[in-house]
Amino acid sequence: MARTQGTRPRRVRLWRWRRNPLRRRSDLAEAWLVLVTLLLALLLGVFSGLTAAAAVDGSLAERRERTTPVPAVLAEDAAGLSASVTENGDGGVWAKVRWTAPDGTGRTGRAEVDPGSPAGTGVTVWTDPAGRLVSAPPDGAEARFQTVMAGVTVAVAAGGAVLLGGCLVRFRLRLRRLAEWEAEWRRVEPSWRRRMTG
Repeated sequence: MARTQGTRPRRVRLWRWRRNPLRRRSDLAEAWLVLVTLLLALLLGVFSGLTAAAAVDGSLAERRERTTPVPAVLAEDAAGLSASVTENGDGGVWAKVRWTAPDGTGRTGRAEVDPGSPAGTGVTVWTDPAGRLVSAPPDGAEARFQTVMAGVTVAVAAGGAVLLGGCLVRFRLRLRRLAEWEAEWRRVEPSWRRRMTG
């Protein structure tokens, strides 16, 4: 005897948007909520990401304008300073350097230099308008990376917050719909039970 397989129900796409007697007002409200949430998440994510990227780019440009490369001289050998390797792991070490501030006074401080450099080696350090040592401002690929990462991070966070808010509202709608179904069943169930048993 041939075995018949049951047919799988056909999925109807965009059913909440189509007119049919089974569609409730809450179904249409949920469809609009999903659409508005997606559009708002996209728009807010793009806008906030571009704004954040522009802010970081402006901040880096301002930092580049405020810092000046200054020639300096190593005041000690950097050969035995392997224990003070810099945090960014690029192979540099911290050593004492001397430079001249904009007001003509001699200054000393610690700066990142190549390991193994002897005292008296010329190096370039970065200073602020007051002549104090600062880290070199990011430029080129590093600056672009920081700008892009800031924009992407903020865009994802803003868009994700909107999507999370939409999901929470949708969850509340579903809870309300379940409560309405339960109330409706309480009204219908006694008469339905009488018909089935009568």
